[in-house]
Amino acid sequence: MDGKNRTNIMTGQTVEIVLKKDQATGKGTRGIVKDILTKSPSHPHGIKVRLQDGQVGRVKRIISQE
Repeated sequence: MDGKNRTNIMTGQTVEIVLKKDQATGKGTRGIVKDILTKSPSHPHGIKVRLQDGQVGRVKRIISQE
């Protein structure tokens, strides 16, 4: 499942995000969602989240539905 719709993303889920510094390469970073930062219902580049380890990026795909 992709991360372009806010309704698909919940705190506690395992997701793959793209960090700002990795946007050119598209390298993914896996982690657990702590906060959802995007307020709009959808975003063409992915919903911005903060992971439990503090990293911030846009959701590339959702790994698990916790």
